[in-house]
Amino acid sequence: QVDVVESGGGLVQPGGSLRLSCAASGSIFRQNRMAWYRQAPGSQREFVASINIGNSTVYINSVKGRFTISRDNAKNMMYLQMNSLKPEDTAVYYCNTASPTQGYSWGRGTQVTVSS
Repeated sequence: QVDVVESGGGLVQPGGSLRLSCAASGSIFRQNRMAWYRQAPGSQREFVASINIGNSTVYINSVKGRFTISRDNAKNMMYLQMNSLKPEDTAVYYCNTASPTQGYSWGRGTQVTVSS
């Protein structure tokens, strides 16, 4: 059983943009605040942004003004629009609930590489 599938990553130059998508199964998505996380090589997975059912959002300081999280509850989809990308944004990006120990099994993630 696959709970979440992330897509949309790729290789982009500094200053470029990408839009990540998260397809989630079941009712967990519609009942919970959802979040994007990322894990850079040699680092622990970190929280990036979250959005609740009413579209209230939270971001880490390093992505504020550059990233925009959104969701479509009717489609069980979540998105992360990433603009003005920096090399330090390079990571594997994952989606899950904002309390992942009570959410989905982790998906494979989608690789984002920012490099010239």
